[in-house]
Amino acid sequence: MEVIDVKNRKLILFHPANNALRELNGCIAPVTKCGGPGLGLQSRKAFTKLKRLVYRALNSTEKVKLIVQS
Repeated sequence: MEVIDVKNRKLILFHPANNALRELNGCIAPVTKCGGPGLGLQSRKAFTKLKRLVYRALNSTEKVKLIVQS
């Protein structure tokens, strides 16, 4: 497992953002569609869906795992 340090960050957060360079610093923003490198569309809609799925799984004591691949 590779660990990547992000300056001034100890955790990775999920939140809505449509422009990775302007709005993210080590965080992850789900998007509905890609609009180009570092650009996404309808992030708030995708974030709401992700949050609903994750909370539903956690409330039923399921494990939630994130696998990031390049």
